[in-house]
Amino acid sequence: MAYDPRQQRIQDELEIVKDRLSKYYEAETAILTGAQEYRIGSRNLRRGDLKLIKDEIEKLQDRKKELEIAVESGESPSKRKAFRVIYRDL
Repeated sequence: MAYDPRQQRIQDELEIVKDRLSKYYEAETAILTGAQEYRIGSRNLRRGDLKLIKDEIEKLQDRKKELEIAVESGESPSKRKAFRVIYRDL
C-alpha cells in the first residue's frame, strides 16, 4: 500500500487525542478521589473543575470516534468538501 500523508496525519492526531483523553481520565479520577482542592498551611491548591473536565472528555471521545472512522474508511474526518465553482456570464 502506498504512503498517504493524509492518513499519517489522521493517525498522528488520533494518537494525540488518545493521549489527551487518558490524561483527562487521570485528572477526573484524581478529582473524584478527593484531590479537587487541598490546603498546605496558608496556601490552597485547586485542580480543574470536574464539569469542565467531563465536557472535554466528551469532546475528545467524539473526536476519537471521528478519527477512528476516518482511519478505517480512508476518508477525511472533516465534513467539509471542496468544490470548484466556474462563473459564467450567459
